[in-house]
Amino acid sequence: KQCEYVEVRFKNDRKGFYHNTNQLPLHVGSIVTVESSPGHDTGVVSLTGELVKIQMKKKNHHEEQPLKVYRIATPKDIETWQEVRKKEDSVKIEARKIASGLNLEMKITDIEYQGDGTKVTFYYTAEGRVDFRQLIKEYALAFRTKIDMKQIGYRQESAKVGGIGSCGRELCCSTWLTDFRSVNTNA
Repeated sequence: KQCEYVEVRFKNDRKGFYHNTNQLPLHVGSIVTVESSPGHDTGVVSLTGELVKIQMKKKNHHEEQPLKVYRIATPKDIETWQEVRKKEDSVKIEARKIASGLNLEMKITDIEYQGDGTKVTFYYTAEGRVDFRQLIKEYALAFRTKIDMKQIGYRQESAKVGGIGSCGRELCCSTWLTDFRSVNTNA
């Protein structure tokens, strides 16, 4: 019996639940092309079977209009996905230069291209609110794609960057910790 839902992992820690409407024979590690907005994205199946239902319930994910798994990724899908992943480092450097040129109080920590290259998400950290309307215009002009900005906290930045903790091991937030609770002065 094929699983009805699968969890798909994308770059770093981004994951999503997708409906396997075509009853594809998916297993952990399968590279799939999934529905996205706009276009499609490519990722790796990270969880199948009944465990997906448990995770969906734990993360309070509702099934009203689930996104779908289109197909097992074709060689063309994988090639496009790898090409846009190769561009990410140079685009990140260019994005930092543009943001610095506008004197914005923010730091571009990471970027992620959608699997088909139609959208790029910029992850940034900032102390306060940032007016990046002009920044988005310049990014759209420079990178010729749809731009999405996502603010992340400093702990999420550490998870994306990685590193070694004071204990000498890889940071918990970049290996197994998924729920970042707030830390206040009482702690």
